Amino acid sequence: MLSAESAALVRATLPAVAGALDEITTRFYRTMFEARPELLDGMFNRGNQASGAQRQALAGSIAAFATALLAEPDTRPDTLLDRIAHKHAAVGVTHDQYTIVHKYLFAAIAEVLGDAVTPEVAAAWDEVYWLMAGALIAREALLYQDAGVRPGEVWRPWTVVERRGETPDTVSFVLRPADGAPAPRARAGQYVSVRVRMPDGVRQPRQYSLSSAPGRDLRRITVKRATGEAAAPDGEVSALLQDRVHEGDELTLSAPFGDVFLDEPADTATPLVLVSAGIGCTPMTGILAHLADLGSTRPVLVLHADRSPGDHALRAETHELVDQLPAARAEFWYERPGAEEPGARTGLMDLGDVELPADATVFLCGPLPFMRAVRGKLLAAGVPARRIRYEVFGPDLWLPDSAA
Repeated sequence: MLSAESAALVRATLPAVAGALDEITTRFYRTMFEARPELLDGMFNRGNQASGAQRQALAGSIAAFATALLAEPDTRPDTLLDRIAHKHAAVGVTHDQYTIVHKYLFAAIAEVLGDAVTPEVAAAWDEVYWLMAGALIAREALLYQDAGVRPGEVWRPWTVVERRGETPDTVSFVLRPADGAPAPRARAGQYVSVRVRMPDGVRQPRQYSLSSAPGRDLRRITVKRATGEAAAPDGEVSALLQDRVHEGDELTLSAPFGDVFLDEPADTATPLVLVSAGIGCTPMTGILAHLADLGSTRPVLVLHADRSPGDHALRAETHELVDQLPAARAEFWYERPGAEEPGARTGLMDLGDVELPADATVFLCGPLPFMRAVRGKLLAAGVPARRIRYEVFGPDLWLPDSAA
């Protein structure tokens, strides 16, 4: 609970802090990595650092947490905290690292805001920080316990037993634990981190959804070659995986994490709508495979948008899985239709004439503009926000109001 004195100071200074967060987080990351360069080895995604995505996500999460705390001082924004905790656990964040972050973050706040940061203001924001950090540390401890790993020790070697091209820029890797032990528990829709050593010797982690059923001994990830846009660089990890990793090679994977997954035991009555675009199809394929393994009779509607049938990764498998589910159907949209999918719609996804099942739970994954647009249409169609669950690849730059 935020004290009344601190709440008053945070409320008064929140506009100034929020307005300077981009400069604060820029300075924070620069000074922290200069002093602690080892944190870039295996922990932070330097592609997100270069593009500014990580900086924007940190700024957004701080502002969102402080705003939520002021609105309801006795509660915590669970959706925000759960999402961050899963992302942290997937790269092995430990409680002592919050002290490191605190040191450099508050130094950056003081440098950017100068005399406005009185001892009283600093103490109030310190309270906010440790309320957020404490909540995350507690959640991450539970995630490590649930995964059966020691805090931070999330990594295991896996052997690539199959490599399969899906589209010109997408490759699937089927993996088995290299140590012969059982695969860790996973839930349909979750992701794993893959940590690889780059040519310059620095280890880099990236998250990839499990695109196969989670209950099997073998696991699959499906990797699209990431192409940089604007100031963002091309994806160095996706390029390395596609260009250099083959059958028989080993990869280092984390235990599975992710707060967006199909609840278990699977609800057999509530209709399910799986909405995706591009490589956002991967967690949806994992969910479909899980339902097929269960012999589910649950009503399922699969909606996917892509550039063309040839660009649609796992397209044939999606058809096969839908055919195995007696109450499932699929509709596809392509900007450039092809003869491979004669029944597909042309253009961008349009839900105007799609009959959505009543009381459905919706899973949403794809590029951020796509998800924003589709979520708005779902809300307009009467789907409650609490029934729309979304997965963002990379730092969460969205943070939609769950009550909207």
